[in-house]
Amino acid sequence: MNFQHTEDRRMLADTLNRYISQQYDFETRTSIAKSAEGYSRRQWAQFAELGVLGALFNEAQGGFGGSGFDIAVVFECLGRGLVVEPILGSALLAATAIHYAADERHEAMLPGILDGSTIAALAHGEPESGYSLTYVTTRAHRAVDGWVLNGCKANIAQGQAASTFVVSARTGGTNGEAEGLSLFVVPALTPGLSLRQHASIDGGRIADLELDMVCLPSDALLGKEGKAAEAIERAVGRGVLALCAEAIGAMDVARDSTLEYLKTRKQFGVPIGSFQALQHRMATMLIEIEQARSAMVNASAAVDGSDRLAREKALSTAKYLIGNVGTLVAEECVQMHGAIGMTSELPLSHYAKRLLMIEHQLGDAAFHLQRFISLDKE
Repeated sequence: MNFQHTEDRRMLADTLNRYISQQYDFETRTSIAKSAEGYSRRQWAQFAELGVLGALFNEAQGGFGGSGFDIAVVFECLGRGLVVEPILGSALLAATAIHYAADERHEAMLPGILDGSTIAALAHGEPESGYSLTYVTTRAHRAVDGWVLNGCKANIAQGQAASTFVVSARTGGTNGEAEGLSLFVVPALTPGLSLRQHASIDGGRIADLELDMVCLPSDALLGKEGKAAEAIERAVGRGVLALCAEAIGAMDVARDSTLEYLKTRKQFGVPIGSFQALQHRMATMLIEIEQARSAMVNASAAVDGSDRLAREKALSTAKYLIGNVGTLVAEECVQMHGAIGMTSELPLSHYAKRLLMIEHQLGDAAFHLQRFISLDKE
C-alpha cells in the first residue's frame, strides 16, 4: 500500500501549517483559550474558508476529502498549533454521527456544519460511563407529538460553542447493550436543556449537559430508532484517529523544541545535549514517536475499511501507543528542560498538557488495551 500523501493533501498541509505559524501563534492561541467564548469566531471562519472542515468529508457529503489520511493531515497540523476551535467535536464527531445515522432529511444538516455556519457537538459520554460506547442511561420516551429526553451528558469537548447537540439516548434494550441506542438532534436553546462549561487542563473547554423533560418533535430522531450504535462507533473511531494525529503533531513540536534546548543550554561550559545520558533519552523518545506515527498511519488506512474488527483493532492499537508515547514525551521533554519546562510562559508546558489530555479523550491506553483484547476474542 502506498502511504505517500497525494499532492492535494500536501498542499493542504502546507497551507494549514503556514496559516497556523503566521496567524495562530502561541500568543494568539493563549488569548483565544482565555477568552469568554473559549474559541475565536474569526479563526473558525478562516479554518472553514481554508477548507479544513471540508477536507474531513467526501464530495457526496459536501466536502472534498473524507479519507482517514485526510483526517490525519488536518489534525496533525492542528496539533502543531494547539488549535482550540471545535473542529473535532463539530466537523468530525457530530457530523460523522449524523452521516452514519441519518436519512436524507437530516443529511441536509451537513453542509452547514462543513461550511462552519453551524457548530454541533456529539453528546454521548455520561458521568458514570467511563469510555464505554454502550453505557447510556439517558432515556428517550415517546410522547404524543414526539420525544421526551431525560438524563445527563458529560465531558463534551467545546460544547459551549455548539448551537446543536447530537445526543445519544436509550430507547430500548438494557444498559451496556448496543441494541436500543438512538441519536437525537437537540438545539442548544431547547427548554429543559442546561449546560455547564469548565476549563480543561490543556486550555480547552468541556461542557456537561443536563436534560430535564426535554421535549422534541418526532423528526428529532436521527435515522432508525434503536439502531445508532454503529454510527456512534464510527464517529468515535474517526475521533480517535484525529486525536492520534493531533498528538503526533504536538509530539513533533515538543521534540524539536527540546532538541533545540539541548543544543543551546549549557552546563560546565558545554551544551547539555553533549551529555550521553540525555542523548540516550532523546534517542529513545525519537524511536517511540516514530513507532506511534506508524500506528497512526496504519489506523488512517484502516478507518474507512468495511472489516469492523480490523478497523477497530487498528484504532485501539494506535490510541494505546499514542497514550503511552504521548505521556512519555510530555514527561521527558519537561524533565530535559528542567524547571523552566513547567512554566506557563513556555509553550512546551502547554504541549505537554495537551498530550496528557489526549491520553484521556475517547479512551485511555488501559481502556484501549482491554478493548483490543476483547476484539481479538470476537
